[in-house]
Amino acid sequence: MSEDIIRLFEDAGAYLRGHFLLTSGLHSDVYFEKFALLSRPDVLSELVGRLAPTLEDEKIETVVGPTVGGVIIAFELARQLGCRAVYAEAEGDKRVLKRGFSLAPGERVLVCDDILTTGRSVLEVVEMVEGYAAHIVGIALLLDRSGGQITFPHPLHTLASVKAQTFQPAECPLCKRGVELTKRGSRASVS
Repeated sequence: MSEDIIRLFEDAGAYLRGHFLLTSGLHSDVYFEKFALLSRPDVLSELVGRLAPTLEDEKIETVVGPTVGGVIIAFELARQLGCRAVYAEAEGDKRVLKRGFSLAPGERVLVCDDILTTGRSVLEVVEMVEGYAAHIVGIALLLDRSGGQITFPHPLHTLASVKAQTFQPAECPLCKRGVELTKRGSRASVS
């Protein structure tokens, strides 16, 4: 874990402590509020500026990020890498390209997202990109909160990794202690 990256999250008000309902339906004692981070262009540019140099040799043609937060990361990564950005929108239980976006077979694509918890969004985007027969050169993340527990069939580039504790609701020690549960996030949670 890179302490200075976590410090940037803390300084932006994006690293919260408490009792949180994650979009996966799990509970956690920490929450990374990506929108607090994404509302700070100076911090986001600095974070992406640390990630982009690790990707320069990949000859990336397009960066693909999932809506909503991944759009901003994709845009800034593409800007710093000098390529184009496209955005994968949710449609049912999959991701699709809309608004005239497309990928060519063999196109060199970097999949990006903000914070990895379960890998669901990243896997949806990977599946979509593979459907176009584009070539995925890697996956880029600002933060892996799984502590490296989630793996992908493509090289993973991340600025920091932290093993954030998660709990099944029925086994959550914070629930058992009566700590108020806060729901954040944008996806409907799984019950």
